[in-house]
Amino acid sequence: MAVNHQITIAGFGGQGIQFTGKFLIYAGMKAGYEVSCIPSYGPEMRGGTSACFVVVSDDKIGSPIFSDPSILIAMNGPSFDKYEMTTASGGYTFVDSSLVERKSTREDVTTVYVPATRVAKENGISSLANMVMVGKILKETGIFTYELMEEVMPKLVSAKRPQMIETNLKAIRLGMEL
Repeated sequence: MAVNHQITIAGFGGQGIQFTGKFLIYAGMKAGYEVSCIPSYGPEMRGGTSACFVVVSDDKIGSPIFSDPSILIAMNGPSFDKYEMTTASGGYTFVDSSLVERKSTREDVTTVYVPATRVAKENGISSLANMVMVGKILKETGIFTYELMEEVMPKLVSAKRPQMIETNLKAIRLGMEL
């Protein structure tokens, strides 16, 4: 089966949007796929808008730019408002239902509401709602395996904070259990 995922990840700066994008491209590389990533964020960083556009494909990537992602990850209301209508028909939209109150108006996509921020806070890892969301995406789409996440995480977590490897993996497992 051909793999071609175009993923838009969007939220506030400080929610781990760029880390999530980097994590997904590392996983894609480790799995043997072609990958590309375009980060986008305002000068205000933490608290401002942040987005990351990732392509994971088993074919050569002609352009890293796309307009209709197969997967949208909306970590806040403004991002959901901005990108909801861009998801390709038949694609997935993952919404952090802890921060987004409204429901999708789309009937041609699979919308998954994930209380990522609430789950992260309840488990003492409030800064890792993004990884809770990644866990849910793994479960729903099968894009990557948990075992691959275990291989990739040590490559991305700073050597100064090795305890964060297991903490991030815990967040992924929590998302997979939702």
